[in-house]
Amino acid sequence: MAEGNRIQFADNEISPARTNGSSASFPHASKKASRLSSEVLPVEEGLAPQHDDFKKKQVFSGWTLAWLAYQSTGVIYGDIGTSPLYVYSSTFSDNPSYDDLLGALSIIIWTLTLMVSIKYVCIVLSADDEGEGGTFALYSLLSRYANISRRDPRELSMIKMERVLTSDLNRPGRDFRSMLEKSRFAKSLLKIVGIVGVSLVMADGVLTPAQSILGLNVIKPDISTGTIVGVSCAILVVLFAVQPFGTSKIASTFAPIVIIWLGFNLGFGIYNLVQFDHSVLNAFSPNFAIQYFVRNGTDGWKSLGGLLLAFTGVEALFADLGAFSKRSIQLSWLLFAFPCLLVAYIGQAAYIAVDPTAYSNPFFNTVPPGMFYPSLVISILAAIVASQAMITSTFQILSQAMALSYFPQIKMIHTSKIFYGQIYIPWANWLLLVGSIIVTVVYHDTTRLGNAYGVCVIMVTFITTCMVSIVSLIIWRRNVFIVITGFLIFGALDSLYLSAALTKVPDGAWFTLVLGAIISSVFILWRFGKEQQWNAEGEDRINPSVLVEQGPGGVLKLSRQFGDGEITPIKGIGIFFDKVGDFSPVVWQQFLRKFEAQPEITVFFHMRPLSTPSVPLAERFSVERLSLPHTYRLRVRHGYNDEVISSDLGNLVFAQLSNFLIHSTARPSPSTSTAVESGEKSTAAAASVSTDLEQLNRAYEAQVVYIVGKEQMRIRHGTNVVRKLLLNMFLWLRENTRGRIAAMKIPVDRLVEVGFIKEV
Repeated sequence: MAEGNRIQFADNEISPARTNGSSASFPHASKKASRLSSEVLPVEEGLAPQHDDFKKKQVFSGWTLAWLAYQSTGVIYGDIGTSPLYVYSSTFSDNPSYDDLLGALSIIIWTLTLMVSIKYVCIVLSADDEGEGGTFALYSLLSRYANISRRDPRELSMIKMERVLTSDLNRPGRDFRSMLEKSRFAKSLLKIVGIVGVSLVMADGVLTPAQSILGLNVIKPDISTGTIVGVSCAILVVLFAVQPFGTSKIASTFAPIVIIWLGFNLGFGIYNLVQFDHSVLNAFSPNFAIQYFVRNGTDGWKSLGGLLLAFTGVEALFADLGAFSKRSIQLSWLLFAFPCLLVAYIGQAAYIAVDPTAYSNPFFNTVPPGMFYPSLVISILAAIVASQAMITSTFQILSQAMALSYFPQIKMIHTSKIFYGQIYIPWANWLLLVGSIIVTVVYHDTTRLGNAYGVCVIMVTFITTCMVSIVSLIIWRRNVFIVITGFLIFGALDSLYLSAALTKVPDGAWFTLVLGAIISSVFILWRFGKEQQWNAEGEDRINPSVLVEQGPGGVLKLSRQFGDGEITPIKGIGIFFDKVGDFSPVVWQQFLRKFEAQPEITVFFHMRPLSTPSVPLAERFSVERLSLPHTYRLRVRHGYNDEVISSDLGNLVFAQLSNFLIHSTARPSPSTSTAVESGEKSTAAAASVSTDLEQLNRAYEAQVVYIVGKEQMRIRHGTNVVRKLLLNMFLWLRENTRGRIAAMKIPVDRLVEVGFIKEV
């Protein structure tokens, strides 16, 4: 395979082999499965991945699906669900006329219908990457169907590459994919667009908690700024402090609050519609929205900056997909949240039509008699939990960024044994807390913060429209005219809102752009550094037989290109930690080249993490005998709750090697052999296994040594100033985020660290 770590995509090289008979799954594909091919990259001198090694989307039904829909209500709709508190007050600056009120209501109705229900819930949620959502998931999905991105060599054997055959693509899709794969500019642009989308969602994760909590002054406007800021900071500390409990517990706790809140909005809306002006139902006609723009011109266009608050939080609906599921989100939105919000806005408009001054505080001014204090309590609780959607989506996005090598590998905790995508990232949680508190203290003004927030949301929705259009063309293989029509409709809506939101850049929206640019820079910097690291490490992807050969009398020695020195055997078992799982570990190569010695029994120990809580013991271990004498590869497939590295690791390795050698005598003889020949071969095999077992036992009794590599990187002499600066920043990040050997639960007196330097 060319260059060793690049994914090759020629159609004639694609084979469904190594998938254990499984067929690929293709969303929205109407053609026969046989007309699609899946590719698993070949693994030389390594153990082929099993079907269960690939990440698979979880599918739920029955009561489990209902429970997940319930949980999604508690997390996803807190943000978009609290918008009725301030949409009308953010849209109008004076008492609105009846016609303007209906125009604004018509815009809200059709925006929630088109942007949220049709675009996101019915279309975008289907563009998932094995259950994951967000712009990074879209980029990852595209990279599995087109040659647009390099992958970490450690992950190559774990990635299920899927590709529609060129002959099965319609011409526009074929031409677009070819352009995308051949154009460096197009690939870079798509990468940057994806990064910007993710960065803006993460910036949203910093802004949303502050916006939601500071929004308490809407509930009681006469509270002083100092009190609001102090209380907001205290609430934020508590909110982030409960995140370690996990998404499932938090969602189950928050769901009743959001359900009651949305239920209040539904009930109040029906009451106001019946008691006041039901003629506002005419706003379902889009003509009122059109006339609103005709009548108000530029002012009507600028007011979209306030109206877009009606769907803020929609970006989290897609980003949180990995923590829930498509069907659970569709159920909770279409059957509950959407009707509640529609009726809430319609009911508020019915009251404001009679009393235009009520626009200034549209929720509390329209509360039915006797319901003020109950609604005050539940609105405060709803405002507190409103930011959970963005906190959860930040965790989801960071996990995707780490998987795609755009962010350092930091500690990630899976918080559920049932729902595999629910995670918690401690480092991100506390960083979000600090960022939210800083924003709360600095801004302490919901108007300016709302401006920044709105720009963030609408830019993400526009980027999502662009990327899903590409997915529709080259993965779902939709007709190009349908794709273009959809892009023009949704792109026009996005652009209309985006242009209005950008007018508020000087009034606070600049903060979103700056924060997004900083986060994007971190992603790009890390990815740049990782690609340079892969280039430097590419030279080490060699087979053991290239480094070592047998000399006269069966004595092992280094090959001529590596010095031709004789290898001295060392008593005991040497366990070399192998981070890639194919070819030969770099630490083993460095050990041999530095010491010209090798343990009597050599084991390449590779851990393969799977996105499942646990792997049964019977399926967890795989052993392979390599071409070198007494050299084995042991692969451990483990779930996120399985403990693999322990003080008893040596016993585990010994037991697995023994079991492998014992069972190797059970291999059937070729059918062409005679009974006598088969008996002789069986006797010889048994004798060979007996010898191997004796040697294994002798080595185990002597000692078990764990050999770990520590790679240091040095910038190559003559590197230009800019590149040197970027690499220095990358190396600083790498050094301060890499795992520590001291944290490994293995006996320190048996641990050997082999250091080596690679130039980048």
